Amino acid sequence: MDKAKIAGKAPVVFSLKQGEVKYWCACGKSGNQPWCDGSHKGSSFSPVSFSIDEDKEVYLCVCKQTKNPPFCDGSHKSL
Repeated sequence: MDKAKIAGKAPVVFSLKQGEVKYWCACGKSGNQPWCDGSHKGSSFSPVSFSIDEDKEVYLCVCKQTKNPPFCDGSHKSL
């Protein structure tokens, strides 16, 4: 299995709208972090699709080590 590239060592914050479907980069190779741009093609990675239940600010993982993708769980603190 491929290992995800660490794209950053801190989460990114976004204000997202209820029901809006987003695709989070799981491989770490996207040039548009944290969003998927198709750079995973040819690897074992697939983007993670998600939406939220209410308009709110979210912290998204860019270190790709989170146990709760796509959301930051603080895993970057141990890198």
